[in-house]
Amino acid sequence: MAGIASPQEHQAALNMMDALIEDYDGNLLLIDLLWPKIAHYEEYAPELSAFNQSIDNLNGGASMLRLLIDQHQLTLSDFKDEIGVKSVVSMIVNEKRNPTASHIKRLSARFNISPALFF
Repeated sequence: MAGIASPQEHQAALNMMDALIEDYDGNLLLIDLLWPKIAHYEEYAPELSAFNQSIDNLNGGASMLRLLIDQHQLTLSDFKDEIGVKSVVSMIVNEKRNPTASHIKRLSARFNISPALFF
């Protein structure tokens, strides 16, 4: 099976994947064949290099905390039990400091998520 060689082929593969996952169990073999081709293209395509670089540079702790705030409609003050005062939460969200192991442990317990999501 050849790889994906252009943005148009990439889009066609994504459209095909969308259709295939409608019947995930019935199309598992095709999904297993197509997914690595999409992933390889997305990792090495020149037009995606800036995006991939920005993803590589993300601060996992800050990104996860911002996601939790957004998904649960929380404020910085809502993390006093897990992180402490609002100013410390703000520093983490704004990537001026990283969450400590203790912060991550308490956040993971509160939201029932893996600590690995903060890295």
